[in-house]
Amino acid sequence: MGKKEKGKSETKKAKLAEKKQKQEKKAEKKAKVKAKATDGSDAEDVDLDAVLEEYRRQQEQFLKITETAADGPPRARAAACFLASPSNSNQLLLFGGEYFNGALATFFNDLMIYYIDRDEWRCVTSPNAPLPRSGHAWTRAGNQAGSVYLFGGEFSSPKQGTFYHYNDFWRLEPATREWTRIEAKGKTPPARSGHRMTYYKNYIILFGGFQDTANQTKYLSDLWLYDTQNFVWHSPTLPPAQLKPDARSSFTLLPHDQGAALYGGYSRVKATVASGGKTKSGGQGSRNVLKPMIHQDCFFLRITQPPADAPPNTPPTVRWEKRKKPANSPNPTRAGATMAYHKGRGIMFGGVHDVEESEEGIDSEFFNELFAWNVERNRFFPLALRKPRAQKKAGGGGGEGRSVGGRRGRAQANEEELLRQLAALRAGASIEDADEMEVDPKTEEEEEKKVVREMPFSMELPHVRFNAQLAVQDDVLYIYGGTFEKGDREFTFDDLYAVDLGKLDGCKEIFSRPVEDWIASEDEDEDEDEDEDDEDEEDEEDEDGDVEMVDEAKEKKFTPSKRGKKPVEETSEAPSSTADEEEETETVATSVDDGLPHPRPFESRRDFFQRTSAEWQDVLMTSLRWKNIQPESLTVKEIKARAFEMSEEKWWDCREEITALEDEQEAAGIGEVVSLADRGESGAAGGGGPRRR
Repeated sequence: MGKKEKGKSETKKAKLAEKKQKQEKKAEKKAKVKAKATDGSDAEDVDLDAVLEEYRRQQEQFLKITETAADGPPRARAAACFLASPSNSNQLLLFGGEYFNGALATFFNDLMIYYIDRDEWRCVTSPNAPLPRSGHAWTRAGNQAGSVYLFGGEFSSPKQGTFYHYNDFWRLEPATREWTRIEAKGKTPPARSGHRMTYYKNYIILFGGFQDTANQTKYLSDLWLYDTQNFVWHSPTLPPAQLKPDARSSFTLLPHDQGAALYGGYSRVKATVASGGKTKSGGQGSRNVLKPMIHQDCFFLRITQPPADAPPNTPPTVRWEKRKKPANSPNPTRAGATMAYHKGRGIMFGGVHDVEESEEGIDSEFFNELFAWNVERNRFFPLALRKPRAQKKAGGGGGEGRSVGGRRGRAQANEEELLRQLAALRAGASIEDADEMEVDPKTEEEEEKKVVREMPFSMELPHVRFNAQLAVQDDVLYIYGGTFEKGDREFTFDDLYAVDLGKLDGCKEIFSRPVEDWIASEDEDEDEDEDEDDEDEEDEEDEDGDVEMVDEAKEKKFTPSKRGKKPVEETSEAPSSTADEEEETETVATSVDDGLPHPRPFESRRDFFQRTSAEWQDVLMTSLRWKNIQPESLTVKEIKARAFEMSEEKWWDCREEITALEDEQEAAGIGEVVSLADRGESGAAGGGGPRRR
């Protein structure tokens, strides 16, 4: 008996030593993950407030508005705002945007100005500029022709796991480059991205967009009008029976003499599809999913000004009028086809058509076609580039050329004579002495400065893409950037093109730079490591059933890869409890950095528990096991009730800290904080790329 007991003891010690070695291996791996998280990853403890505070600190270093010549075109970016300057017909304005290289996302808040005649980019710095963002919207004003108004957008952590929605409202004076944050009276639009704005007389019109919540992507259908004279937002109440546009983003909203015109858009709607299995009754199984929907409908927003004797701040009367589907609309349907307003019509370029969605992703077809949407006739017309007609050569050796040359020579002589007379007057001499005055010829350097470099000219439109930024200035369409997807890789174009809408005689390449910094995903390697961990845990349970061990709590969750279609499965590990911590179970819950779920700004107690219910139940059951209480002895209702009590205690303990954060974020225009890591599979399908902005 002694030998047998000794053998069992040695076997048990060997198993315990092996388990200890595996636990050390896991701890080492966990330390590596934590180290990686501190290096700009998307762990839950990523402090976006500190990131934004750093932006604010840098912003305050700009003591005044300055405009400096840029070394070259702006950095590549998507989801920016691009507009022809309403105060100068020689300038284009670019603000904000984001760039994703496959691993990290960078957001911008620089105001870049392109001088068309000089082919020069200039960067404007200001002590009072909006924080970095993408997916925002802006528009020139109506009655205030020289102003630009901007609302909303989003800002995220580097790996897109947590992000903010903005609900701040700004006015830019392009002539002075001055930003002003507008604090409107009364109720204001909630935070959003992917919305659209336009103008009508003294009103700024805002409609649609989306909000990413912890559960899903919520598309919006609310209409807001900002009165630029009375500084108040109106949210008109529409009759219940009146037809109105469905919730959507990435649509077209164009100005009109009597209101605005809306076309198209993108959203995700609930649908029931076959699951492939069978129910107990033998029928076909089904499940609910969010399917992409490309809208092709058209609405006219008719706005009637309040009467002159109406009380102050009386909202205008609005009415949505559904129109027929536009004739000759682009086929197949496409999302991300952007439009710019030009003389009563919309100029549309690009787009993407998602052919088939599978577990591997979406097979998509991209376009670079150019269309004009005539708003009054509600009809699309394709725009094709055409070669200019060859000019007839003058006969007889170019006699006409000599005539033109003679006119040019006489004009040059007249100019020199006027310059001499001007020089004589400045010198105090008489005009008769002007012939003796010498005029300094313009230096060659000054002449070279005025000569703009020759730009490549092509009879082909830019590469296929979607979500390109468009602007029209002096009958010339400018196409900036855009996005293209190939497999799991996303290309953000770094280029600018110009097309003369009157002549359509070709496409001019202002600049085009390749982007070669894409970082491939390492999801496959991470998945292999997770599989090894799962196998190790199963081995531990099989080897020693007599020794009770508390496994590390794991939560399977799906986060959408940036602009990707396939959810990426991740595993987050919570620290395991030990026997020495048994007496501290109650006090640990009050610590901010205790590894337990943490409430977020603007999150109620119920929302906090709904988001973290599974985690609190795991924590509760682990605590019960350490107290030698079997969780199976409690009902599901009792477990949920106790878990809610723990979450409620945590919520109140953090209330002072969260309230301070809410105050800071409201001051910065942040209306909501979202973590995509908490979203389910259905929510993941609605985020990232499928939003199509």
